[in-house]
Amino acid sequence: MKEYLLLFRNASQDNGYLATAEDMVEDMPKWQSWIGGIAMQGKLVYTAPVEYRSTLVTTKDVSDVPFKNANTVLVSGFLICKSDNEAEVQEWCKTCPILKYPESSVEIRPLVPFPIN
Repeated sequence: MKEYLLLFRNASQDNGYLATAEDMVEDMPKWQSWIGGIAMQGKLVYTAPVEYRSTLVTTKDVSDVPFKNANTVLVSGFLICKSDNEAEVQEWCKTCPILKYPESSVEIRPLVPFPIN
């Protein structure tokens, strides 16, 4: 089976995520069900939300602001899963709870294992 990194992106405010505490309470059972469905198939490797706070290191600077696209969209979490084919992963992503938000997306990135000598 191949492993895939799913990057969850959503719009943000200047100093935090858009989701309110009420949104999070409402969304948590949906996330638990969605992630649980992947886990029940034995295909969940790891998942976690990420803090808004970050350190961005470039060749020119180190800053304490998260990288955001011009439209304020940033990575808010990730999931690593495994599957025999990417089509299955795409189907999972179509029902991801993050997609309820207008600027949200799930990016699928196949992982390439390092060769072991």
